[in-house]
Amino acid sequence: MRNVDFNKIIMQNILHHANIGIHVIDKDRKTVIYNDVMAKLEGLKREQVLGKDILDIFPSLNEETSTLIKVLHTGESILNSTQTYLNFKGQRITTINSTIPLYNKDEIIGALEISNNITHIKNLSDQLIELQSELKFRKSPSKNKIKRYNFHDIIGVSEPIEMAKKIAKKASNSISSVLIYGDTGTGKELFAQSIHYGGIRANKPFLAQNCAAIPESLLEGILFGTDKGGFTGAVEREGIFEQANGGTLMLDEINSMSLPLQAKLLRVLQEGYIRRVGGSKDIPIDVRIIATTNEPPLESLKKGTLRKDLFYRLNVIFIQIPPLVERKEDIPILTNHFINKFNLLLDKKVKSVSKDVLDYFMEYTWPGNVRELANVIEGAMNIVDENETLLTKKDFISSIHIMKDKHYRNPFVLEQKDKSLPVVLEEIEKNLIINALENNHNNITKTAKELGIKRQTLQHKLKKYKI
Repeated sequence: MRNVDFNKIIMQNILHHANIGIHVIDKDRKTVIYNDVMAKLEGLKREQVLGKDILDIFPSLNEETSTLIKVLHTGESILNSTQTYLNFKGQRITTINSTIPLYNKDEIIGALEISNNITHIKNLSDQLIELQSELKFRKSPSKNKIKRYNFHDIIGVSEPIEMAKKIAKKASNSISSVLIYGDTGTGKELFAQSIHYGGIRANKPFLAQNCAAIPESLLEGILFGTDKGGFTGAVEREGIFEQANGGTLMLDEINSMSLPLQAKLLRVLQEGYIRRVGGSKDIPIDVRIIATTNEPPLESLKKGTLRKDLFYRLNVIFIQIPPLVERKEDIPILTNHFINKFNLLLDKKVKSVSKDVLDYFMEYTWPGNVRELANVIEGAMNIVDENETLLTKKDFISSIHIMKDKHYRNPFVLEQKDKSLPVVLEEIEKNLIINALENNHNNITKTAKELGIKRQTLQHKLKKYKI
């Protein structure tokens, strides 16, 4: 055997059996080498990539963001760069990449990128950091028993959520007021806590108060405290401004607070002290305010539900959290996150959702945003059988509005009421059979297995119900 052939065989084996991803492009940006490990990492097939321009395969990249093209142009290596991204299968991947130029004498003829998958290590590291943070929190005395969130809990890699996180991380190193706008269920408190616990006041109290949940007459006392004699039955009590002294106070739905109370809040922010209801003593406080609203601030100003002077005081750092419908590329990541969460809580073994369910998720508008998605997953996780590893349409009984397939029927929703028990049971059985058939693409054997009955029994029932 010639040395050239022998070397070629060795090289091919290294390329396809080494436990690292390898991607090589030529000077025209076309892929000339793309091994199996890299294909698996990025959720593609080798034949989809080989011989094609890298920007045609990865439309989210451009000449500035592609490390391969950057190295091709500059001739400078990029070593040990950590990247976290969403691959073509919707999986969140973390890799360490090294990209180097390829030379023939003094001419650059291509670029080589080597990727090492460290997703598992990154996940373990994140869990360890979170555990250490939780242990530290448990050991430190605090009146605040609110569940703690940090930036690791903000799940997503889409551009809108990354932009919001970027601003929030900068806000965590500041003492300035923050105004957060986001629809219901987008995670406003998650952002507020992340700013607090990720910043310079992390070891100080974090308290939250929903301004819409408490009547104005009570809210003033809750915020500023009360002194004896302030009103009948009043007792001396600290308000949450005093309790949060040195730390952060989150005022949720600030646009629901009455205008007179907004004026008192503005005075506190300007002068740095509070006076309890019924009291005469000024108490100095040092509290950072993070206010949230589920209505666009400019709309609140126009309607007169938010004072302009208070808005200017709060809107030092503005963060807009995108609704889920504007960050749909995060839905697969969030879905997997909630599956993992409820696997632990409910002792299940689910790995993912079926492709058709994910398709429905991607088409749905999610008016309840991330909170609604979490509730939908939790509902299905309660329904799915213990040993099932895949969530399918049949598990989403309580979320049937998301499944737009007109053939799907909720077996427990009857067309008419006031029926006898035998008729009701027959109708439920019929609906269950229709759903199972649809789920198994009318395969009788698979449908019978799913329903736990014999094939002949199923055929008899199909005739009985004229399905």
